[in-house]
Amino acid sequence: MKPKIHLIAIGGSVMHNLARALHANGYEVTGSDDEIHEPSYTRLKTQGLLPAVMGWDTNRIHKDLKAVILGMHARADNPELQKARALQIPVYSFPAFFYEATQSKTRIVIGGSHGKTSITAMILHVFKAAQKPCDFLVGAQLQGFDTMVQLSDADCAVFEGDEYLASALDPRPKFHLYRPHIAVLSGIAWDHINVFPTFENYLDQFRIFIKCIEPGGLLLYCEEDAVLTGLVNERPNSDIRYIPYKTPPHSIKDKTTYLNVNQNAIPLSVFGTHNLQNLEAAHQVCKAVSISDTDFYKSIQVFQGASKRLEPVFKSTQFYCFKDFAHSPSKLTATVKAVRQQFTDFSVFACLELHTFSSLNEAFLSQYQNTLNEAHIAFVYFNPKTLLHKKLKPITKEQVKNFFNRNDLIVFTDSNAFKSAVEAQVKAKQVLLLMSSGTFDGIQIDTWGTALGEKVGLT
Repeated sequence: MKPKIHLIAIGGSVMHNLARALHANGYEVTGSDDEIHEPSYTRLKTQGLLPAVMGWDTNRIHKDLKAVILGMHARADNPELQKARALQIPVYSFPAFFYEATQSKTRIVIGGSHGKTSITAMILHVFKAAQKPCDFLVGAQLQGFDTMVQLSDADCAVFEGDEYLASALDPRPKFHLYRPHIAVLSGIAWDHINVFPTFENYLDQFRIFIKCIEPGGLLLYCEEDAVLTGLVNERPNSDIRYIPYKTPPHSIKDKTTYLNVNQNAIPLSVFGTHNLQNLEAAHQVCKAVSISDTDFYKSIQVFQGASKRLEPVFKSTQFYCFKDFAHSPSKLTATVKAVRQQFTDFSVFACLELHTFSSLNEAFLSQYQNTLNEAHIAFVYFNPKTLLHKKLKPITKEQVKNFFNRNDLIVFTDSNAFKSAVEAQVKAKQVLLLMSSGTFDGIQIDTWGTALGEKVGLT
């Protein structure tokens, strides 16, 4: 029997997957949380890992535990955490635990302000096709994979390395803990204003990340990002190799993007300059671990994309609907531009929900200037109650419109009014983009987008 491990805040997106991965490896896993939502609830219940009673119970913490893993949702005053510390049981954040579990492996870490999930998904897709086993930790559910976390006896591990904090007890950005042998930086654009109040402070986190790369390691970086290139030119770590990458040669024909490789045109299921850069980052990682170009290009052409990253909701000859996680200014700009370039004979209808702490912060909103200018029609929605919940200063619809610097932008604060206005505007020869890290306050996006597409097909 492997050691007993307890997970505090087991219901989190990564934490419940870590619990499942540990359980699959023979560990005796227990957990706790104050509330657990789907899909975590059913996944944990199916494997007998769902806590019998919600809430915190210090009786779950005992000296037989080998370790306690602390999720982001758990607070520093959590009673189970306090007892674990009193009993001197080792307490890890999930990134710290994952590093401990992979110390003997080659660690590949994907960082940057955007594209992390997509690059990681592309690498794992190619690894799977090439039958190259690996451990992994990724922040979204990927097509073809049962969990977002895998631990095994493989000799390498692939991490999606985000810059958000590790836990309530560990204020370091997650990607500082992983100490990669192979690292990727996709680009740098200020985000997480609640943690990194200035751009320079945010930039410092990437300097530190580069210094954390193991001696003799490799950093792959997008040379088309001016901020990132400037930082790399400082050479924060003199003990590693620096290799740039850029957008690969490509063409677009009949709403399909092709890679131009050795006079061959390779069709792709993904599109957009940002995704092509992501693809090239994945390509360089695969080369670094000796996966051939032939194998890479054969498998990448059927890669469908990561969840909620320009994910198709509805497709027909007359109407397309995509949902996208785009919420930061850089992601928003890249997503709208990608659709405009791919669908040159269609109009682009862009709908954005301001949902994150940064996007609703008056001090940050100026970063959104001109980000929706490539769209033919642009709507922005936010819920004033969300600002109250996040304890932010109220903002007005007029302020939001001014920050985006677009005179015909329509701003909504009522979800039903937003929904009705979208339904009145959809038409043939149009691409509808629904962009949010939320749901526009309860809209079932897949169902709604499909119904809109069917409606267009009938008119």
